[in-house]
Amino acid sequence: MEIIDVLRTASLVLFVYMTSVFLLATILRDNRVADVAWGPGFILVAWSTLYLHGSFTPRQLIAGMLVTIWGLRLAFRIYLRNQGNNEDFRYRQLRERWGKTFLIRSYFQIFMLTGCLTLLNISPVLFINTYDPGKTGFGDFLGVSIWLLGFCLESLSDWQLDQFTKDPKTRGKIMDRGLWRYSRHPNYFGEVMMWWGLFILALSVPWGHLSIIGPLTITAMILFVSGIPVTEKTLESHPDYDAYKKRTNAFIPWFQKEY
Repeated sequence: MEIIDVLRTASLVLFVYMTSVFLLATILRDNRVADVAWGPGFILVAWSTLYLHGSFTPRQLIAGMLVTIWGLRLAFRIYLRNQGNNEDFRYRQLRERWGKTFLIRSYFQIFMLTGCLTLLNISPVLFINTYDPGKTGFGDFLGVSIWLLGFCLESLSDWQLDQFTKDPKTRGKIMDRGLWRYSRHPNYFGEVMMWWGLFILALSVPWGHLSIIGPLTITAMILFVSGIPVTEKTLESHPDYDAYKKRTNAFIPWFQKEY
């Protein structure tokens, strides 16, 4: 089975899925649904392409399980974070800016774009589900190990941040404890590690090196588009953030600098 057939299946699944999510968001008048739906979209693509095109090899099952663990944790955390809150300020700004064209523009520029990015990001899994010869080796151990390390970093840093923001004594302060002492965005660093781990897993299959588009896409998005830039813009007005920014690496965890 050629990769083009798997891509066609994945594209159709994502089109139907993201259109359904858009309709739900329209009914609820809350585009945060797109954020919650991000992770489950990967899960749906991973298992549907495996069921329709894969041969259920150990590597394919491992890749599917890793995506499932990542997607469920992310969706659950975002859902809990959104409980009791109004629509995210980013979406409220877009509603005001786009006005009467909000529905059509949000369909293509939020929901369909999310589907396209999902298709790019999950490319290592698509190559594994297409070409996996079934034999496992050291590359699989390395890829899974990197993924697990990234998952632990992201999960732990998210938990540390949640505990920090819930504590009345630290509410409103800059988080600079735990993993956040060594990176301003350790959760994003862990996220990127997971996708590079899946890419290393894909290197064991024919043409797997072409799936480098996946980790490159998520890395670029986090470093230059919707990850670090957006987060830092919301924090730059905090009086303590400039000092924290000067002494702490933005992405790769490292010891704090003197300044």
